[in-house]
Amino acid sequence: MPWREDTRPYYILVSELMLQQTQVDRVIPKFEAFIQQFPDERSLASASLGDVLKVWSGLGYNRRAKFLHEAARKIVDEYVGIFPDTIEGLVCLPGVGPGTAGAIVTYAFNQPVAFIETNVRTVYFHHFFETGEKVSDAQLLPLIKDTVDREHPREFYWALMDYGTWLKRSGAGRITQSKHYAKQTALKGSLREVRGQIIRLLTTGDKTRDELQSKIIQDERFVPALDGLIRDGLIDQTDDVFHLTK
Repeated sequence: MPWREDTRPYYILVSELMLQQTQVDRVIPKFEAFIQQFPDERSLASASLGDVLKVWSGLGYNRRAKFLHEAARKIVDEYVGIFPDTIEGLVCLPGVGPGTAGAIVTYAFNQPVAFIETNVRTVYFHHFFETGEKVSDAQLLPLIKDTVDREHPREFYWALMDYGTWLKRSGAGRITQSKHYAKQTALKGSLREVRGQIIRLLTTGDKTRDELQSKIIQDERFVPALDGLIRDGLIDQTDDVFHLTK
């Protein structure tokens, strides 16, 4: 994983937002392409959102690209290029919640903080909650705080990630045991399927409504998908022509 070979904060931020709801195997080539195009927060901040979406296209959940773009601009403009190294500072960045902030503090700055993500839950459920009862993150946090390797937190969490992945692949994962578990909705037939189609089309150039409709699934999802992308600031409309946000 390239973000393990180079743990600069920007790389960790990009990888963590890409890894939200997306598997590692899909993220690696996208991460490498993204870093080649935008090697640091300044180059990302100076790019247009449309250019960012072109590189991101195909990864899904395109609002993550917008959050990442906004986060880079905030680091450059408001933090004068100084990357925040605390959870309190990081959660002020768009798209960064407590879990993502904890991962960045751990992986980029090697600080022994407790944070929770899917593989962490998998490991602790396996060893501390074998009876199958529903478990909240509030129950897990004290255990993580007590067991985190305070001298080598980065390597400790890397090991948890790999171990959790192995447990799931071997059939020992019980992520539904989490009180916070919500099954990811299928892409096929969803509104985000059409949103993704619209974004992909617009990465090739501006399109009229008729041009979009001629190449996209024809059902009731088209209008709300288009309206939602405009509302989220991912695309703009000039007269009857749609384009990625500049």
